Amino acid sequence: MGKRVDKPIRVLIIDDSALVRKVLTAILGSVQGIQVVGTAQDPYVARERIKSLNPDVLTLDVEMPRMDGLTFLRNLMRLRPMPVVMVSSLTARGAEVTLQALELGAVDFVTKPTLDLSNTLETYRDELADKIRTAANVRVQRKSASAAPLDPKHSVDEVVPVKPLRHLQTTDRLLAIGASTGGTEAIKDVLLDLPPDSPAVVIAQHIPPGFSTAWAERMNRQSRLLVKEAAEGDRLMAGHAYIAPGDQHLMIVRDGARYLCRLNHGEAVNRHRPSVDVLFRSVLQAAGTNACAALLTGMGADGAQGLKELHDFGVYTVVQDEATSVVWGMPGEAVKRGAATEVLPLQKIAAALLRAAGGAQHR
Repeated sequence: MGKRVDKPIRVLIIDDSALVRKVLTAILGSVQGIQVVGTAQDPYVARERIKSLNPDVLTLDVEMPRMDGLTFLRNLMRLRPMPVVMVSSLTARGAEVTLQALELGAVDFVTKPTLDLSNTLETYRDELADKIRTAANVRVQRKSASAAPLDPKHSVDEVVPVKPLRHLQTTDRLLAIGASTGGTEAIKDVLLDLPPDSPAVVIAQHIPPGFSTAWAERMNRQSRLLVKEAAEGDRLMAGHAYIAPGDQHLMIVRDGARYLCRLNHGEAVNRHRPSVDVLFRSVLQAAGTNACAALLTGMGADGAQGLKELHDFGVYTVVQDEATSVVWGMPGEAVKRGAATEVLPLQKIAAALLRAAGGAQHR
């Protein structure tokens, strides 16, 4: 259940750029149900305005003078935990700092508005508003309420058409994981629990270009698996994990006895590219019952249909439970559709996938 029915979500914008503060204030000022109650040019001013204005959600620049965004966020989460949406530059440094912010407890992030925003203003406004609404319903340290599903703009059928399926005779196993809001940290937890001889893992996480590259490199440094951003034609290998690049669908195809990565820049599905539904359907068509799949925390409904198709074909499917999800939108929708073989807390999902896949032992 959300925190409010008729009261607007009170937002404090923290950014050292007067132009960005002005643009964000104007964008959010046009959104019903969201009220910008103030702005701050640095964390010291923000600290006082949080006390006096009591906002529901902060938007926070990742790099600011006097005190950087990460230091401020670390102190905030220790002293007064509250929902934060990071506003990040599309640079390697911006991506790395943003990923650190998500580790520290930020709910989500958007890229900084650009001066040529006029052609994409509506899309940017909708994304920012959706993430602020979601953040407002997140209990930062514990569980969150479900977010309302987003209306799909395009069907998965436009990217991966339905075709007759058959049970494939092979021993090659494959693990497929999908997530959105809160997913960078949830997927990290699953990967850290997988052994070096794990079946190949394919991942669709809603994330922009550039950020997916930095995230894959970060996961590779931390995991016992070899983690990479998927490239066209990559052969899936045990002990490896392949992350869908931002703004491209990741599809798995079969070439004889091998699984290969295919990248697709087709229509966004459920408003997302990469889409979890696209990955899951391609995994079903390529691997059938040799696959296992997990749907983790996320806003909306992307992945629920694909997980249902896998489940109905006899594939083991696991959904993250509400208590450990940042947002129980995507997993909650999958449960509602009867798509889950099991619903488990995050810390048990890796072991469950390995048991279902057989062979590799959790350790």
